[in-house]
Amino acid sequence: MHMEITASMVKELRERTGAGMMDCKKALLETGGDSEKAIIVLREKGLAAAAKRSGRETSEGLIDAYIHMGGRIGVLIEVNCETDFVAKNAQFQALVHDLAMQVAASRPLYVSREQVPEDVVQREREIYRTQAINEGKPEKFADKIVEGRMAKFYQETCLLDQPFIRDPEKSVADLIGENIGTIGENISVRRFVRFERGENL
Repeated sequence: MHMEITASMVKELRERTGAGMMDCKKALLETGGDSEKAIIVLREKGLAAAAKRSGRETSEGLIDAYIHMGGRIGVLIEVNCETDFVAKNAQFQALVHDLAMQVAASRPLYVSREQVPEDVVQREREIYRTQAINEGKPEKFADKIVEGRMAKFYQETCLLDQPFIRDPEKSVADLIGENIGTIGENISVRRFVRFERGENL
C-alpha cells in the first residue's frame, strides 16, 4: 500500500531540516512517510551536496567581532560565502557569530590543518615520537601513537577540527558542512584574530 504524503508532513519536515520542499517530499516518499528516516536521508544528501559545493568560489561574506568577559578577550573573524544575499541571511550571520565565540572559547591557532607550518608539524611529531619511546612503547607502535597524538594536536589548534562548543559531538567542520547543506552555498572561514588582554606582554 502506498502511503500518502500530506502537505503538513512535508511542512513539518521542512521546518525540522531546512531542506527544500521537493527534497522533503522525495525523502518522505523514499522512506514510506517515516519522518525520522527521512531526516537521515536528507542529512546524508545535504552533506553530499555540501561536499560538491565546497569547491565553489567564496568572495562575499561577513566580518564579525565578538568581545567576551567585559573586554578581556576579543575576536575578529572573516567567513565567506558565494553571494551577498546569503551574507545577509540570519542563519549565516548566526553561524559567523557562533564561529567567533568558538575562537574566543577554544583558542585555535589556525583555521585548518593545511595552515599549520610544516616545521611545526615536524617538531610535534618528533616530540610525540620521543615521548612514546621514553614511555617504553615498542617502536612498531610509536607511529600509531604519534598519529593519535597529532589528531589531538589538530583538534586543539585547528578551528575546523575542534569540537563545536555548543555541541561537542560534532566538529566545527561538521557544523559548517551542515550549514552549507541547508543554506545551499559554499561557506569558508578565511581568517581570524584573537586578542587576550595582557597576553605576551
